Amino acid sequence: MSNPNTNSKLKTLCRTAIFLALLVAVQFVTRSMGQYVTGSLVNLILIASGLLCGLWGGLAVALLSPVCAFLIGIGPAFPQIVPAIMLGNAVIVLVWHLIAGGQNTRLPGYLLAAAAGALAKFAVLYLVIVKWLVPMVLTLNEKQTAMLSASFSFPQLITAAIGGALALLLVPPLRRALRV
Repeated sequence: MSNPNTNSKLKTLCRTAIFLALLVAVQFVTRSMGQYVTGSLVNLILIASGLLCGLWGGLAVALLSPVCAFLIGIGPAFPQIVPAIMLGNAVIVLVWHLIAGGQNTRLPGYLLAAAAGALAKFAVLYLVIVKWLVPMVLTLNEKQTAMLSASFSFPQLITAAIGGALALLLVPPLRRALRV
């Protein structure tokens, strides 16, 4: 007879690996579609991984995906930004998990998680990248500074909100189907 705890851990590990692979594949396939498409789908996958794989599985996806994306050439052009993206990803996963991670989460909880998660990720990325890394750490020309500042400001709020809206539609039925 198999150990139910071992089976549960194995399922979580497999789901986590699937979400990580899916996230990297989505980034690769949608890279030419622009920040709003790619970023929204990335945020959806981050949120779903946190709610369907648990906090540690979601954090693993949040932290590993920017590194994988950078290593295969689909992530940020500057390696100094990778830890900031990891932090922003971890924040959205953590906020969603804390607010909507319970099994009996209803629509108001999901809506609160979507708003708080989007605001938190936006704030972290804006403060760390636009207000700290770009002016004080990175050596950039004016065009690069403008591009990074634009990419990691308001569009981050929009893509996190869209990812949250998509999660509102997709995660509850997935939770029921997977009994998570």
